[in-house]
Amino acid sequence: MAPKKPAAPPPGCSLDINDPQVQDAAIRIQASYRGHRSRKELKEKGPPRVLENLKDVVLIEGSAAKLECRISAFPDPFIRWSKDNVELKDGPKYRYIFEDPDIVALVVRDSSLSDLGKYTISVKNPFGECSDSARLLVEVPAKIKKGPDSTKAKKGSTVNLIAHISGEPAPDVGWAKDGEDIEEDDRVYYNIGSDSTTLTIKKVAPQDAGKYEIFVENSLGMDESFARLDVI
Repeated sequence: MAPKKPAAPPPGCSLDINDPQVQDAAIRIQASYRGHRSRKELKEKGPPRVLENLKDVVLIEGSAAKLECRISAFPDPFIRWSKDNVELKDGPKYRYIFEDPDIVALVVRDSSLSDLGKYTISVKNPFGECSDSARLLVEVPAKIKKGPDSTKAKKGSTVNLIAHISGEPAPDVGWAKDGEDIEEDDRVYYNIGSDSTTLTIKKVAPQDAGKYEIFVENSLGMDESFARLDVI
């Protein structure tokens, strides 16, 4: 009994191996398979390795940051992210991202000055471990978080006008009285701290009464506030 001839493929389902598009697709499939094998073989040879390092990230306050690196690890490793040696849990604020085949990333949402610091990824499998670090730098427009309070002072007393400020890079600070920049001396001067500035007026006199203004400015913006001093 003669063997049956194979059924013809349905219309539109036949392949012409001489078709350049078919040949090109076959080459891409073979290259992808070879790449998959080479990656797997590389991972099987030893402990995790960092193939592409983390990079420092600079961003504006309120935006999201993404720290990413490329690793080689097989079998699948345990990944841990930390900030300044404190482990970060995967959640709404920090998101662990795994991108095929070898990219791992950490997304930091709603960045603020408190997110400044050193971030480290630790990669571990049964054959060993490796780690890498980078810094997250957050830029914040200059801002007066709380301006000085208006006050009344007795003649001869000492007055301190305090303003709470923020900004990254650290803002330039200036004080003025009735629209004129204050020229510092031993009696009237101001100090600038990391998050505040204080204008000190010693031996208060009647001519010290008036409107005192505080200005802060950095490359991202400026802010101002004022207070009144009355001498009694």
